[in-house]
Amino acid sequence: MSQPDAMTKLIALLLAAVALIQVIKPLGLPGLERRQDAWKLAAGGAALMVVLIVITAGMKASGF
Repeated sequence: MSQPDAMTKLIALLLAAVALIQVIKPLGLPGLERRQDAWKLAAGGAALMVVLIVITAGMKASGF
């Protein structure tokens, strides 16, 4: 497994853990006061994953 693939999986696991914690006990951060706000973490995580995948694909295509 290459470094970018491992990093993407690690970030996904961390975001899933934070979303689970948000559902159990809200974090209290601005915009994350209620349990129902866990979707914001999931949406942000999905957007971050897309960005990381695009960057990784660009690096592989350019030879990095």
